Amino acid sequence: MAFDPVPLFFVLGFLARLARSDLKIPGQLYEALSIYLLLAIGLKGGVELAKEPFFEVAPKAGVTILLGVLIPLVAFPILTRLGRLPRPDAASIAGHYGSVSAVTFAVALDFLRAKNVPFEAYAPLFLVLLEIPGIIVGILLARMGNLQTVRWGPLAHEVLLGKSIVLLAGGLVVGWLAGPEKIAPLEPFYFVGFKGALSLFLLEMGLVAAGQIDALKRAGVFLTVFGVVMPLISATLGFIAAAIAGLSAGGAMLLATLAASASYIAAPAAMRIAVPEANPALSIGASLVVTFPFNILVGIPLYYFVSQQIIG
Repeated sequence: MAFDPVPLFFVLGFLARLARSDLKIPGQLYEALSIYLLLAIGLKGGVELAKEPFFEVAPKAGVTILLGVLIPLVAFPILTRLGRLPRPDAASIAGHYGSVSAVTFAVALDFLRAKNVPFEAYAPLFLVLLEIPGIIVGILLARMGNLQTVRWGPLAHEVLLGKSIVLLAGGLVVGWLAGPEKIAPLEPFYFVGFKGALSLFLLEMGLVAAGQIDALKRAGVFLTVFGVVMPLISATLGFIAAAIAGLSAGGAMLLATLAASASYIAAPAAMRIAVPEANPALSIGASLVVTFPFNILVGIPLYYFVSQQIIG
């Protein structure tokens, strides 16, 4: 039985860290890989966006933004009432789960391409649109009745001009303005090499995730269960949004995957500024140690199966 090699790189890194191997990815290489992946996703989406009429894409973009607002509103009462977490921690975690993981999306893209499943090629736009709303809602939930304590200037700078948004949105704009013909000379670098770069990035993610296990143990059983159940709830909301937007089976699978993912890059940086009293170990532990590997190894094949059953 053959396995897709890309998720196996995550498993390799995870097991290597648990075995106390001296394997390490240089920090400069990790940074370069993240820049490359985000730019490649944005460029590809921008090129395809240039082929689509604006009025066809706009309603789907609106549904996507509403999805990003809804997910943290669903997660927050679960965290406060069932998990009995303090408001700052619950709001911070809800914001992480309302935002998205670009790497999870990249793996889902690779999964569909390997199976030759068609999807809306401008789907990276959904990634950009879902990055911000969940973070904002999480901050509002944490600061209800005390919004004057939020440092809105630094927060806006961190959220809107953070690395992930600049690269994703910038890549979209460059790809959209350039179009397919002008981007063609860059394809061997950005598109052909994408899978190899993704495998190295997942190797590093496995190493990082294994290093966060102790923090998750201290958080207790509830967050571990939440890290598995919440993606399933969010994916369901994603499928509903996809049905409303009229997406194809492949597009529905990608939107459900995005909804099910949780941020471990943009959201931690924003929450550090806006909700400094929240414990970052809880949100990063749940999103990176539980939800990320769950989606990579189990969730993506599951969302694909569901999309084929209900739409395909």
